Amino acid sequence: MENDKTSGQTYNPNRLLDALLENMRLKNDAALARMLEVAPPVISKIRHHRMPVSSSVLIRMHEATKMSIGDLRFLMGDRRNKYRLSDAQGRPKREGSVAAGEQLQQQPA
Repeated sequence: MENDKTSGQTYNPNRLLDALLENMRLKNDAALARMLEVAPPVISKIRHHRMPVSSSVLIRMHEATKMSIGDLRFLMGDRRNKYRLSDAQGRPKREGSVAAGEQLQQQPA
């Protein structure tokens, strides 16, 4: 029983995809891709752990099933309370920083 508990807490997009297939009464991943309006290779890459479930795919899943984003994340094993962005993401670019860097490199030492 402890093994079931820990396996339910790890990232497993297959659980999410299988639940969507069952919930939407679809026969296969190709039908799921059509419903989500994504290319079939996207579903295949997610299923084989070559690509994470992106936010846009998660939103499409929500719109197609009316399941909450929290429920969808729970199904795939995402237990984070908050998403963390890297320092580079979401930070506005400073104007002139590239140009200033180029000017410094062009000046003789």
